[in-house]
Amino acid sequence: MSQPELPPMLREQLARYDQTQQNLQAVLAQKQQVEMELGETEKALEELGKASDSEAVYKFAGNLLVRVKKEDVTKELNEKKELANTRKMVLAKQETRFRESLKDLQTKIDDAVKSRPPQQQQPPGDA
Repeated sequence: MSQPELPPMLREQLARYDQTQQNLQAVLAQKQQVEMELGETEKALEELGKASDSEAVYKFAGNLLVRVKKEDVTKELNEKKELANTRKMVLAKQETRFRESLKDLQTKIDDAVKSRPPQQQQPPGDA
């Protein structure tokens, strides 16, 4: 016995649900990456704060370590931190929107499934 075809509207909602779920997973992965970068930046700023102004500070430039001014690196890291915080907020808003969209789609799908007429089944033994 073959499965009956799903109505086009339900198929479309299921496809949108799957796409939204994939988008949510991508946003969560990006958010996790940004949070990791933010943690590393904060740790670097913490260590820079412990260093005296006379201590040598080095920064990677490709495969090289280059001596830089402490205040320049501090400024750069603070800008990076600010940018990461902004990006984190944007991703959090996207996450919220995707979660709300998933909830809405789930409700629509559940309603569509509940309102479908029951399928006609053939009694066993009929050929």
